[in-house]
Amino acid sequence: MASTSSAGHWPPAVREWVAKCLGMMNDSNREAASAELKKAIKDAHAKNELSTIDWSKVELESDSLKSSNKQPLKRKIDGPEDHLNKKLKKPNISGAPLDNQGVKPSDRFARFAREHEIERQKQLGSYKPKNGQEYDRHVNAPSSLAVNREPYKINSWDQSAATSSYHHRRKFLNPGGTADEEDTPVYDANVIDWDKYTIVGRSTKLWKRYLRITSEPDLDKIRPLEILRKTLAELSRQWKQNPNYPWTCDQLKSLRQDLTVQRIKNAFTVQVYEIHARMALESADLVEYNQCQATLRHLYDLGLPGNKDEFLAYRILYLTYTRNRSDLNMLIATLTPEQKQQIFVRQALDVQTALSTSNYHALFVLFTNAYNMGGYILDHLLERERVGALVIMTKAYHRLPISFITSELAFESSSAAVQFLYANDAGFFLKPTTSSKNDTPPDPNPSQAAGGDTRGNGSSSLLNRLGKLTTDAEVEADDDDKILDCRPAHPPLVECLANKHSRVGIKGQI
Repeated sequence: MASTSSAGHWPPAVREWVAKCLGMMNDSNREAASAELKKAIKDAHAKNELSTIDWSKVELESDSLKSSNKQPLKRKIDGPEDHLNKKLKKPNISGAPLDNQGVKPSDRFARFAREHEIERQKQLGSYKPKNGQEYDRHVNAPSSLAVNREPYKINSWDQSAATSSYHHRRKFLNPGGTADEEDTPVYDANVIDWDKYTIVGRSTKLWKRYLRITSEPDLDKIRPLEILRKTLAELSRQWKQNPNYPWTCDQLKSLRQDLTVQRIKNAFTVQVYEIHARMALESADLVEYNQCQATLRHLYDLGLPGNKDEFLAYRILYLTYTRNRSDLNMLIATLTPEQKQQIFVRQALDVQTALSTSNYHALFVLFTNAYNMGGYILDHLLERERVGALVIMTKAYHRLPISFITSELAFESSSAAVQFLYANDAGFFLKPTTSSKNDTPPDPNPSQAAGGDTRGNGSSSLLNRLGKLTTDAEVEADDDDKILDCRPAHPPLVECLANKHSRVGIKGQI
């Protein structure tokens, strides 16, 4: 018989010998005896002699174990000295001699005879305990039955229970099999933490709804690796033709679930999570993206190939958006010089620097030139950072042309900038006095152009020159010609920044 290193396939003689040795161990000699036990089995396995050695005659050379062989394993009972310390011993009224354990020879002989009779009745099948309970283990047995119990039988129940549990699990997962099958599962290189309990699905369906697993997995409903590859290819093709994110996300989550149940961790697993993360970013689903990037970090740490630098840059941008400064600082501290020089990571670090220094000009330049899908993450912080930039600008300037705000804060058009100001209660504009036909901007310094003092009664003439203050959306001038009056626009922008953008709440954030 070919030997194997699996304890479940050891010859019965080896298992009985191991159980006997384990039963003879105690806390004082367990470490030395276990090392010698492992060495004996390893040497026999190396020589392919596990099935040929007469293990009943093999004895360990450990002095500690030899000394323990003289005294069988028993429940701890108090010796005569312990009884003397606790209370006085009862006097021996009968005067009969006692042995070294304080037991009369007649009582010892009667106990041995009683146990011998019990063993004989067990073999005949006629034994019935008086109290309806048979004591097979020391933890439940009375001291009178536990003192001389054979110690090597202690582990026999543990070995059979473990074997029975293994066969029960295999029979449950494979209803067509039997508990006596000894077939060994085939090793799968796609499973990093493979063991004999790893399952492989049998379903051939491409599509499956995502449902949380609340019981043992059904192999007939789980798709194997080759079917999952076809599913991903078809999902990518349909996404390009007709993007339907709710349905596609459900199918990708189901695909990820089948990978997890079968413990598949390979380059295909990385591809699945990367594709799902990109689709989530494109659909503004930061919750699903966050779950994907958390798993991708673990897969990259296992050494699996993928776009590690790209998603590292996404993570820096994501932590910047969520204002998770502790995790962001820890992540930046672990970056290597080579990673910092990578173009995607370097741009993400520049965004983080611009935000931390309130350099809104550099921030929106980086936004307009974002690499890969980093712009989709920056889209989520645009409103907050535009409000913050306008707070700074309206405090520094008396008035601002809408054309300048549009270019500086990367609005798509002047109309979009005007609508943004109205949406945040900051739509205070100056109506030019010059005709729209002249197409000349208002004088940046009207007081000097007037050539006189604007104090006192001159205030009315100043209003006439600059135009009247209005909050009406239907102004006569075009959006490009509008001028923001900064003084009345500043307070509502400050209030908006404090109330609306003070916190970032993302459900499901990991």
